[in-house]
Amino acid sequence: MEHPPPDTKDWTWVLNEPCPECDFDASTIEPEDVAGRVRANAAAWRAVLGRGEIVEQRPPVPPGRPPRWSALEYGAHVRDVYALGAERLLLMLKKKHPTFANWDQDATAIEDGYRRQDANKISYDLAVNAGRFADLLDKVRGDQWQRTGMRSDGSAFTVASFALYLLHDPVHHLADVEKGFEAIKEASD
Repeated sequence: MEHPPPDTKDWTWVLNEPCPECDFDASTIEPEDVAGRVRANAAAWRAVLGRGEIVEQRPPVPPGRPPRWSALEYGAHVRDVYALGAERLLLMLKKKHPTFANWDQDATAIEDGYRRQDANKISYDLAVNAGRFADLLDKVRGDQWQRTGMRSDGSAFTVASFALYLLHDPVHHLADVEKGFEAIKEASD
């Protein structure tokens, strides 16, 4: 089966304006509240990934359109987002202005075989990775929120903006998954 096309969009814009696809609005969230939201998000993913075989199904798409990820694939991606987020957050807290290596999320999905992974294992690992990221955020104090790091494409973050930026991804993909479940249900009716 064909793979979904790579996402080449620069999503840092979600720090400045609400996301029309998932209603995430960074301006309404205090960085100190991100850890709690990460934990709630991980719990929501546990429920999603526990829905049985439907999590392995990719949603139908109109003819000529590329395939979309299944809930299982999105869950594996979010698991890895939280793991990478914890690594990068730790770098920002320990080093002065680190630069993050590029991460090709689409290549990772193919190389790591997201489609063949176990939903229960993904769910467990996602919760562990989200917990690690949230625990690190809980320890951030005062001026640490202003420590900086830079993506390989030149986008600069503070710990505060990075926390909000990272939170958007798992929130957005929950919305993607719910839309996918609706499309699967509509196609089976």
